[in-house]
Amino acid sequence: MKKLFIASLVLFAFSSCSDENLNPTEVVQNKVKPSYVANQLLIKFKPAETGAKTSTNILSLIGGTTVEVINTNSMKISNAKTNTTGGKLLLVNSKLSTMEAIELIKDLQEVEYAEPNWIYNHFAVSNDTYYTNGSLWGMYGSTTSPSNQFGSQASTAWANNKLGSATVYIGIIDEGYMYAHDDLAANAGKNPGEIDANGIDDDGNGLVDDVYGWDFAGNNNTVFDGVDDDHGTHVAGTIGAVGGNGKGVAGVVWNVKMINAKFLSGTGGTLANAIKAIDYFTDLKTRHGLNIVATNNSWGGGGFSQGLQDAIERANTAGILFIAAAGNSGTNNDATPSYPASYPNANVIAVASITNTGALSSFSQFGATSVDLGAPGSGIWSTVPTRSKGKVISSYASYNGTSMATPHVSGAAALYASLNPGATAAQIKAALLNSATPTSSLSGKCATGGRLNVSGF
Repeated sequence: MKKLFIASLVLFAFSSCSDENLNPTEVVQNKVKPSYVANQLLIKFKPAETGAKTSTNILSLIGGTTVEVINTNSMKISNAKTNTTGGKLLLVNSKLSTMEAIELIKDLQEVEYAEPNWIYNHFAVSNDTYYTNGSLWGMYGSTTSPSNQFGSQASTAWANNKLGSATVYIGIIDEGYMYAHDDLAANAGKNPGEIDANGIDDDGNGLVDDVYGWDFAGNNNTVFDGVDDDHGTHVAGTIGAVGGNGKGVAGVVWNVKMINAKFLSGTGGTLANAIKAIDYFTDLKTRHGLNIVATNNSWGGGGFSQGLQDAIERANTAGILFIAAAGNSGTNNDATPSYPASYPNANVIAVASITNTGALSSFSQFGATSVDLGAPGSGIWSTVPTRSKGKVISSYASYNGTSMATPHVSGAAALYASLNPGATAAQIKAALLNSATPTSSLSGKCATGGRLNVSGF
């Protein structure tokens, strides 16, 4: 069993990857002090002014060297729309400690902000076939047995032939996902502007052969790297595992396209790469017209980041929902914000976890104003990769966590978008929240006081 703990960017799930002898367990992740990359910071400079110190002068104050100039296509487009030149965003190594360096330069007139390069992790815990035997409780609804009545009611939508559309895309910002999995391959999305394996950046986004997405942690196009990419694969299955194929599990939406921006690895993921991952999907939509309705973000940790909030706002401007896990520390996000779920951007939907009895999961964070709704997150079966006889093969496992609740909502966003072509991000969000079923355990614990219900879509 692999246990994933919140380090600062956290996968919100609990995991067990073998398809044999899977015993349900629930582990509440300990709340730990947010972490960041030592001696490293992100600095956003204001546009240069006459008489102002240059970025070189400022870096010299902290013994700083530039690791990377971050200037994504989405940043360029945003600057062009606002008719501004935009200051540089630099990832910097410093001879000083991170906080010493920030304190020294943060109030300089040339600096818009300076912040740690936070480390994030997924929010997950471990414990089909799964649908027919009643295991896939998160897809059932009020007309089924008491043990399944608190699901998303996706089964009702399916019964009414509401199955989704291959014209709708969801971005998975996470680990990689096993796009060749038996239950996922048919819904694996591709970048239409890229030609596979020709060694050329066909769509001009600076990334070569990003057909299934991009690995920002490894800086390559191999978004699936093996069994350690179980969390991302589990998330993908809940969103869009193929339904009606007589095997495995079914996602909330049976027809959808999923593209991956991998930035999490076994040691977490950095703020710098999270920004690039978000902007990757914003660019795919704004420059290529890809119908990306939402990104799934089953991760968190770290402190407030202006850079991350800015990236989420660029996605908002492009009409992309940012669906985020509330967190697994069991705390109140109104009192202690949990990022990225607690950012106030209009496109953010923050998701808590409930059990199959309708209770708020013991690990789930909540917030009467900062968390939007609940969704199934305890004992959730979905797709994972596993190893057998030296080969990586398709398998299934049950995880717990707000990581598991979040993709139920992402799948619901895709389902609604398929049934309402042209719906805006605001309209999709309103539909998700307005259709929530009042649930006693969520009263005063989230803004809607209710749980996900897709039966009326």
